[in-house]
Amino acid sequence: MSRIWLVTGPPGVGKSTVVSKVVLKLKSAGVIVGGCTTSELRSGGARTGFEVRDLTSGRKGELASVGSRFGPKVGRYRVNLVDLAKVGAAGVSAAADVSEVVVIDEVGPMELVSPEFRRAVEKCIRSQKVVFAVVHERLEDDLLAELRSSAEETFELTVENRDSTADEAAVVLLGAAGGSKI
Repeated sequence: MSRIWLVTGPPGVGKSTVVSKVVLKLKSAGVIVGGCTTSELRSGGARTGFEVRDLTSGRKGELASVGSRFGPKVGRYRVNLVDLAKVGAAGVSAAADVSEVVVIDEVGPMELVSPEFRRAVEKCIRSQKVVFAVVHERLEDDLLAELRSSAEETFELTVENRDSTADEAAVVLLGAAGGSKI
């Protein structure tokens, strides 16, 4: 089974920022990190969607958008199933094969509508890889339940602990990946 660490917390607390900091620290220490990250897309100060990025190839795609007319609706967004499969799921699946640490930002309501993404996460759970994943705070789903029950530790992110959590998670994950101290 994988060695899984999770991060969770309320929307806007900085989960993706913590993941980005951890990825940078691990890569700086020579760890092979793969998987996917997400970031907000903004226009005129308003959030208009989300982008997904494959950490290995650097490929980017649209995860979801308020302007799209196609794809499953999650809140006010439409999920781009094609980009999520080609960039997000493909990046996570490939990372389970070749990376030392697999990062999945995020396993949430948008990502869970994709069968390819779900299969990629399941592959990571079954792998022997170190997995660092963001999980939605309140969402209930069989895949999330499996992640939560398999986790070595879940970092509960708050505004007060987010900076120290990035440092702590990086040290834990580096040790799990067989590296030395950061």
